[in-house]
Amino acid sequence: MDLTNKIYSDEEAARLHLENIRWSGGIVCPHCGGTDKCKPTPMFNKPTKKNPTRREVKGYYHCGDCLEKFTVRTGMIYERSHVPLNKWVLATQLLCSSKKGMSAHQLHRMIGVTYKTAWFMAHRIREAMIDDNDTLMGGEGKHVQADETYIGKKKNPPTERTNGQPFLKSGKAAAKMSVISLVSEGKARTFHVDRADAYTVTDILFSNVDRKTELRTDESRLYTKVGKKFANHETVNHSKGEYVRNGITTNHVENYFSVFKRGMKGIYQHCSEKHLGRYLAEFDFRYNNRDIDDFERSLKVFKGAEGKRLTYGGSIRTRFA
Repeated sequence: MDLTNKIYSDEEAARLHLENIRWSGGIVCPHCGGTDKCKPTPMFNKPTKKNPTRREVKGYYHCGDCLEKFTVRTGMIYERSHVPLNKWVLATQLLCSSKKGMSAHQLHRMIGVTYKTAWFMAHRIREAMIDDNDTLMGGEGKHVQADETYIGKKKNPPTERTNGQPFLKSGKAAAKMSVISLVSEGKARTFHVDRADAYTVTDILFSNVDRKTELRTDESRLYTKVGKKFANHETVNHSKGEYVRNGITTNHVENYFSVFKRGMKGIYQHCSEKHLGRYLAEFDFRYNNRDIDDFERSLKVFKGAEGKRLTYGGSIRTRFA
C-alpha cells in the first residue's frame, strides 16, 4: 500500500481510478445500460456563504438514451455520500489491508471524518465485500470442514432448551451469538444463526454443500444425522485431544475462527447481533482473498460495490436467514 499515491489524497485522481475500474471497457449508463450516447456534461456547484464562487464539478455524464445524468458513484455504495472519493478509496484500502479489521474510531482518526461517518463508511464497505456466489461447496472427491462457535452476547437469550428444560446459569453458549462456518479448498462461508441446533446446521449444509462431499467435523452431535446424507462423514474427537487423524482434521475452520475472534475481541470489541452478519462478510472476504496483495483485494471491493446500496435503515444482507 503506497500512501503517497494520489488516489488516496486527491479526489480527481480517485474518481478517475474508480472510473477505470468500473468502466474499463467504456462508460455504461447505470440507469439504462446504454453505452453509445454517454458523454461528459458540465455541472456547477451551488454557491454558499462559505464558497460563494461557482466552480465546475467534474465527473458528471449524460446519457442520450434515457436522458439521465450520472457519476461513477451512481448505483454504488458511494451514492449520495458527501465524503470525498479519495477518502472512500483510502478507507477501503485500510479495511482490506488490516488482517483483523479496523475499528471505526481508528478509521475516523486516520482519514479525518467523524466517528459516525467512519462507522457508516465501514458498513458500506462490508456490504461490498458480501459474496453473492451461491455455488455449492465441495463435490465428488472433495471435503468440507464444518464447525460452530459462540461470541459476544445475545440481545434476548433463550431461557430454556429445545427439550423444554431450563438452561443452567453456567451454560454460556445460550447467552452468546451463534456462528456456523464452512471451509473448503481454502474458502470460507460463515453464517450468523439465531440458534446453532441440528435443524439449522442441516439447512445450511444442504443449501451450501454438494451431497457428494466428504463432511469433516468435530464430535458434536449436531452433525451426526446430517453427516449420513453426504458421501462420508469423518470426525475428530477434540475432547480427547485428537486434532488430526490420518489427514482428517477441522484445523482450517478452527484457524478461521481464531482470526475472527481475535479481530472481534481485540479490534471491534463490541458487536450487536443486528450487524454481526456484515462483520462475518468482512472476515470471509479477507480469508477468501488472502492469497492476493492488499491492492488487488481493494480492487475486488470496488468491483463488488456496484449495484449495492446501504442506508441507515437498510436490512442486513446475509446468505442465510
